[in-house]
Amino acid sequence: MSTFPAIAIYDTTLRDGAQTEGLSLSVEDKLQIAYKLDRLGIPFIEGGWPGANPKDIEFFARLQTEPLKHAQIVPFCMTRRAGIKASEERMFEPILAANTNWVTLVGKSWDLHVTESLRTDLAENLEMIRDSISYFCASDRLVIYDAEHWFDGYKHNPQYALQTLETAIQAGAEWLVLCDTNGGSMPSEISATISQVRAKFGNIPLGIHTHNDAGVAVANAIAAVEAGATMVQGTINGYGERCGNANLCTLIPNLQLKLERPCLLEANLDRLTEISRQVSEIVNLAPDDHAPYVGLSAFAHKGGMHVSAVERNPITYEHIAPNLVGNNRRIVISEQSGLSNVLSKAATFGIDLSKEDPACKQILHKIKELEQLGYQFEAAEASFELLMRDAINNRPHFFDLGGFQVHCESAAETGLGKEVYALATVKLSVNGKEKLTAAEGNGPVSALDAALRKALVDFYPAIANFHLTDYKVRILNGNAGTNAKTRVLIESSNGSKRWTTVGVSSNIIAASYQALVESIEYGLMTI
Repeated sequence: MSTFPAIAIYDTTLRDGAQTEGLSLSVEDKLQIAYKLDRLGIPFIEGGWPGANPKDIEFFARLQTEPLKHAQIVPFCMTRRAGIKASEERMFEPILAANTNWVTLVGKSWDLHVTESLRTDLAENLEMIRDSISYFCASDRLVIYDAEHWFDGYKHNPQYALQTLETAIQAGAEWLVLCDTNGGSMPSEISATISQVRAKFGNIPLGIHTHNDAGVAVANAIAAVEAGATMVQGTINGYGERCGNANLCTLIPNLQLKLERPCLLEANLDRLTEISRQVSEIVNLAPDDHAPYVGLSAFAHKGGMHVSAVERNPITYEHIAPNLVGNNRRIVISEQSGLSNVLSKAATFGIDLSKEDPACKQILHKIKELEQLGYQFEAAEASFELLMRDAINNRPHFFDLGGFQVHCESAAETGLGKEVYALATVKLSVNGKEKLTAAEGNGPVSALDAALRKALVDFYPAIANFHLTDYKVRILNGNAGTNAKTRVLIESSNGSKRWTTVGVSSNIIAASYQALVESIEYGLMTI
């Protein structure tokens, strides 16, 4: 056990996290995530349940030929079924075939689950725990025992819940992980219960596995560590069933930076933000911009007073230095901005601007004027940089717009009605050369995007790598009905960088067109 850090992190993104609604991982996805976690320095990575599905069998087979360099990969499985011997349990065969050093077995702690879910008696459940752990120990595996529903079981029948742990210890389990499976316990309960278990069983290593149904999964895990737990189970970005699991991207820096309980090599901690965002890309779920430590807004400053204070001394409004977890300070531009915001933002864009420059007040006035009309620049920094460069006469000029038309028509019937296709025509010129181009799309914005890029790609080949990654629409005055003003935010990417632009109009197509045009302008400017 001495080979692990003070707090051993056990990542279950690939198993428990994969149970998130709307999340589906391919074998390649799982391998990508596993290798990234390995490079981060996570000691234990739970890879799934071999035998439960062909995907997990292939995943573990691939890792035998393409092994991790540092982490222990761990298969997950339940204790044997009632009424048979562990040596006869066929679901254990693929667990052994995974050829890992460690195995995680989950067993029932709550008498209600024994009688209602397993439909067996309490004595047989104890034998299932003993027989299963003993079988894997005899097969040269180290066993982590996950005591499912431990805290609920302990509340309802503490004597029996403790018996299940005692049985696991006697059978040879290396670690006992106490699970708040329903996610309804409070930190004070977690702390008190961990302390009581430690008092009864001495130095047996304890772990904690918490869910976020009451919004306190991270707090519960911290309470468990402070009470003596030395393993913490969780997932990247808090993915997991229902409300998710304890978020390792919050837990790890809290443990390491706040509680001084080492769980990663210090040199690896600044990879955390990158890992969080890479995993969100792989699982195809939008990152939480407001996530602690790793979120885009975690170190964002909007109010003018905040910005000027942070510029003088960061600790005035930052509890840690952003670079410790690989994040960055951001100065957000909005109607609440002051000159400090404008100057700071100019510096991030590489624009030399002084407080005395008349352009500063011009930019500030323009921001407030446009936000009054419904624009929002805190989420559209690319548009703001274009606005700023326009004010100082430093905005590149790539093309002149002539106009556009969009035609929509219904096509074949589908199960949901008629499909609608769009044809967009755009007219523009580059260095005096006019271009009239048409393109189709599955909607007016898609068609406009295709037509613009088609018209410009011969002049600027890099545009072939530009693509839309997100499209958001906000109705600003719903009481105006179909005449309501609309704000459109468009996120684009060239494969290595993302940027967001904004457009506002009472015509959603016009708002989208404006954001699209600025998106292409900004992309060309950054080549």
